[in-house]
Amino acid sequence: MITDKQLKSLWRDFFTKHGFAQIQNSSLIPENDPTVLFTTAGMHPLVPYLLGEKHPQGKKLFDVQRCIRTGDIDDVGDYNHNTFFEMLGNWFMGTCPKEEMIRLSYEFLTSKDYLNIPSERLSVTVFEGDELAPRDEVTAKTWEECGIAKDHIFFNPKEDNWWALGSGVGPCGPDTEMFYDNGNPKCSENCKPGCHCGKYNEIWNDVFMQYKVDAVGEKAKLLENPNIDTGMGVERTICVLNGLKSSYDIGAFKEVIDFIDSKAEIKKSDETVKSYRILADHLRSSLFILADEKSVKPSNIGQGYILRRFIRRSVNHARKIGLDTKYFSDVMDKYINYYGDEYDILTKNQEFVKIELQAEVEKFAKAIDQGYKEFEKVISGIERHKQFAKEGEIVKDEISGKSAFRLFDTFGFPIELTEELAKERGYTVDKIGYEEASKQHQELSRSASAGTFKGGLADNSYENAKLHTATHIMLAGLKKMFGNQVEQKGSNITPERLRFDFNLDHKMTEEEIKELENFVNNAIERNLEVTSEELSLDQARAEGAHGIFDSKYGDKVKVYTIGDVDKQICGGPHAKCTGDLHHFKIVKEESSSSGIRRIKAILD
Repeated sequence: MITDKQLKSLWRDFFTKHGFAQIQNSSLIPENDPTVLFTTAGMHPLVPYLLGEKHPQGKKLFDVQRCIRTGDIDDVGDYNHNTFFEMLGNWFMGTCPKEEMIRLSYEFLTSKDYLNIPSERLSVTVFEGDELAPRDEVTAKTWEECGIAKDHIFFNPKEDNWWALGSGVGPCGPDTEMFYDNGNPKCSENCKPGCHCGKYNEIWNDVFMQYKVDAVGEKAKLLENPNIDTGMGVERTICVLNGLKSSYDIGAFKEVIDFIDSKAEIKKSDETVKSYRILADHLRSSLFILADEKSVKPSNIGQGYILRRFIRRSVNHARKIGLDTKYFSDVMDKYINYYGDEYDILTKNQEFVKIELQAEVEKFAKAIDQGYKEFEKVISGIERHKQFAKEGEIVKDEISGKSAFRLFDTFGFPIELTEELAKERGYTVDKIGYEEASKQHQELSRSASAGTFKGGLADNSYENAKLHTATHIMLAGLKKMFGNQVEQKGSNITPERLRFDFNLDHKMTEEEIKELENFVNNAIERNLEVTSEELSLDQARAEGAHGIFDSKYGDKVKVYTIGDVDKQICGGPHAKCTGDLHHFKIVKEESSSSGIRRIKAILD
């Protein structure tokens, strides 16, 4: 039996031996990426480099990246959907040696020193080509040379084996997916990798970002700076390698679910297992978000809303199985003990996590109380409607789907609780209307959390680059005004505006806002050059650069210097000179959370 920790160790050992540099595991909150709420893949922190920036650690990189995806949140509780997961990735930057990458993939999968999968258990898919891009014969031939049988190599159309941005325009290219055959008989003559019968399980994906498309319908052209981006999900791969059906049967998940079972009044069974899994999943995700470097707290917007939803869903499912929420703290401890040696932010922020978790659980208890009052208002409204109904008008003893969903979304009332209370009062609930309202909400949430672009490539236009540069200058101004203890606590940049969170113990006065604007505009008027260089961490620190100095992996960082104003560790992108920013204006200064202020600003 291979564990998740062993898999990550093998991954690190393999790519280190093959000359790849390990990069730092990045925050769950993407920097300056308005298209997604969370880091959804290992490529997120590398976006500037995938688009041509030079990475300080070279052209061959790998990592183990923590990720959050919420597009399938309603599927959590089945066998293998998780909101938080770890992704193994490796990259070739500015080059696309497909044959080398395929041989590396084959070696890692089949070598006795690594995953030791018999080659006959592997099947692969390859892009079949179309009128806009050629058939990927190189990939198919290389797999066969490695030892994959010809009848285990399948050619697929674009929808299966082609990576592109959501619009179809921009960087793109074929991919090859690797599947483990568990030995089950084929479900039909047409059974092949991608079939949902369970015979084939995808464990790795190599994306060859070697083309670009300038306009929809145009032929793909070779990309000037091609890349290779690969991804292997830790939880899924561990399940496959150990012949397990569910990701909840491995590692920390199993330990936590066993603990919950020992404390819950209603024991784990086929009827309750979904609640057990949702609890295990959502509390793990809540831990990693709360402990993140970017200091996210529960709120009604953005990442904070997703965090609040995780915690409140956990409370609801704890109620279903009779688990006292006081045990949430013990669950957090178990996860921290399991992952703490790899993610020191968990142990460092352990007390903060528990305080914020408890505060949200208590806040939710009050919301539930308000929900009971709101339920009574709904009933009273129906009764009044009946009392003043027009002649011949029939008013059903039914709570509308819209009202039932509001009780859930605003006050945390699960639909089962609304139905139970309604039944006690002789009412029914419009379940179909509830499902429709829920579906509409899911679509909005999915587009907000999954992002506009497939794969998470942000809008890295020059407008974004200019606003990013303005953010750096503004932070330098804040440090000058209020001291070096001021730090970035959150950032979101679109082509139209910047939004920046920072720690400060008071609301900024109009005079302070004007002083900050003048500081930034003075730097703009001086048309300072923006330069970048690669330095060791010690050099960067010695030269006064600010940023994160606790990088576990890699001894070089990229440092951007803006004239005599700012020197900061950052991946980019930036303007070439400050004069390109024209004029900076703060449009709003407000509270983001306790001790955290938020500035919204534009360039006009």
